[in-house]
Amino acid sequence: MSSVPKKTISVSLETFRDQAALPLLERAREVMRKSQQYLMGLQKPEGYWVGELFVDATLVADKVAFMHWSGEVDFDKQSRCVKNLLDRQMPDGGWNTYYKGPSELNATTKAYFALKLAGFSPDDPRMVKAHATIVRLGGIPKANTYTKLFLALFGQYPWKYLPIIPPEIILLPHWLYFNIYEMSSWSRGMVVPLSIINHFKPMRHLSPEKQLHELFPYGTEHSNLGMPFDRKVFTWKNFFLRWDRLLKFLDTLPWKPGRKAALKKAEAWILERITDGSDGLGAIFPSMMYTCMVLRTLGYSEDHPLVRKAMRDFLDLEVHDTEKDEFRVQPCLSPIWDCAITVFALSESGIPKDHPALQKAGAWILSKEVKDFRGDWKYKNPTPIASGWAFEYNNKFYPDVDDTFKVLLALGSIKLPDEAEKEKVMQRALEWAISFQCKCGGFAAFDKDVTKKWLQDVPFADHNAILDPPCSDITARALEVFGRMGLSLKEPVVQRAIKFVRDTQLPDGSWEGRWGVNYIYGTWLVLRGLKAVGVDMNQDWILRGLNWLESCQNADGGWGESPATYDNPRLKGQGESTPSQTAWALMGIIAATDHMRPSIRGGVEYLANTQNADGSWTEDHITGTGFPKVFYLKYDMYRNNWPLLALADFHRLAARDRR
Repeated sequence: MSSVPKKTISVSLETFRDQAALPLLERAREVMRKSQQYLMGLQKPEGYWVGELFVDATLVADKVAFMHWSGEVDFDKQSRCVKNLLDRQMPDGGWNTYYKGPSELNATTKAYFALKLAGFSPDDPRMVKAHATIVRLGGIPKANTYTKLFLALFGQYPWKYLPIIPPEIILLPHWLYFNIYEMSSWSRGMVVPLSIINHFKPMRHLSPEKQLHELFPYGTEHSNLGMPFDRKVFTWKNFFLRWDRLLKFLDTLPWKPGRKAALKKAEAWILERITDGSDGLGAIFPSMMYTCMVLRTLGYSEDHPLVRKAMRDFLDLEVHDTEKDEFRVQPCLSPIWDCAITVFALSESGIPKDHPALQKAGAWILSKEVKDFRGDWKYKNPTPIASGWAFEYNNKFYPDVDDTFKVLLALGSIKLPDEAEKEKVMQRALEWAISFQCKCGGFAAFDKDVTKKWLQDVPFADHNAILDPPCSDITARALEVFGRMGLSLKEPVVQRAIKFVRDTQLPDGSWEGRWGVNYIYGTWLVLRGLKAVGVDMNQDWILRGLNWLESCQNADGGWGESPATYDNPRLKGQGESTPSQTAWALMGIIAATDHMRPSIRGGVEYLANTQNADGSWTEDHITGTGFPKVFYLKYDMYRNNWPLLALADFHRLAARDRR
């Protein structure tokens, strides 16, 4: 048998590869064109992009309860809230915290309470099923502290069994080993107003038919509902529970020497953070709701400018969808985040860098820089530089590192009329962001080195979010920025970040995702960041990440993963395919290779096959993470901007592979 000359084989393979790749490449170009057109049509007149943030039923339930607590029930709004809750009730009678997830105790308890406040009888078949699910899950005694505290405001849970949040916590100096700035920014924004609420206990008394006695499993309502001590004597949990008992005893004494000063300082702290330059305390739903409660509790009149502003900001989170006849509530607003991702995707996919739409977006982004103001972050990060971007429209006390890195990627991908000024802003923001590198080499979201793990045993910290630890996904985005902005691989800040992602890699090659679901999110970002900064992608530890991503590909060519993976890591990489997670996996694989692979072709075909006629994609699953195991959110822009960015990566790879 005669052999075929090597040159002939090479030509034959090249010809075959071109014939195989060209149709998909042409199809990808058309998919990109439709996606670009669709996204360009979503740009706001001011120049930015923003999508809705979809969450579970708890915020709508809280809205109903807040109206009853404040004594100002909008019955039309309440009826729309009721419709939302009933539409989302699951077959077993409960409510979940993510699409196709199981019934969750806190969400179900809040929804049940809201329906009861709205006039539903416990004998209603829907309430009977909900009641059965709540009792099956342990009832009110098994709910988390924040659910119990909300119920206590209506007399439905004894205050004596709640962990105390003493107002004096605000008086602790920031140099002390423990103070409010050792907590995450979002916990801080709840703890300070709740400390005032804890002092005044502004309860609203309910008529008998609206109370929740039936949600206490038989025999538990009048038992000791306090947190149980660990069997092991010397634990942080037991230490804090003993302190809690002591603080509760001191709280019963008539003489509290620091209480008046603490209440005044807590009030001033809140007022400072809801004035101009902020869309509410932390610009997030829980803190904003508690702020409205605090102002009423402290006796501010309804006509007071601060009360009116706080309520206006709170109402701005509502979504009145007349087209679908739906009422929804957002946890916050995401214009800067959505805008930065979309600008970057459009530019990377071939829209001219000086396109008027991108320049308008760039100008809007620059106008939102938080400069000449040092927010809460200054207590953990003494840098004199003031810069960065927040997640929301206006949130000057809380610019965040991840948004800032994403904005830097967006600004670096476009050309503005005044490039010198843009570069000046970018350099300032980069220096500000770098100053947040933690001792371990990683980057967190809002603060620096908020990592004292013993705080997780504080009794009121059972929402799994009292810390703001550095994470692989934000650190990886930092690496991508470092690479694109020309930092050398030898720079200490780069080397420390690389070491952090190496240290946080899991044995199977994946990385956990803190702010996106979940291991797919963490892994693609790390691979992309390493590639951008110039790391040799042929190293074994990096190839293990690539192999893990490929091992998770579904039969339809896509990738998917559920928030259930935060509770059960054995489910990692498993789930129905989604456009956003498929895009993430594609970008991770493309970053880790220099040639076309079957997994890449399959992913691109999935995106091409699932694109809608208008250029959009449909995504029902939640792929965004608020607080792992507790709160998730679906970014409506994710289903569209990430696929476009992934297709742009594919287009470059295919063009390079054909050369």
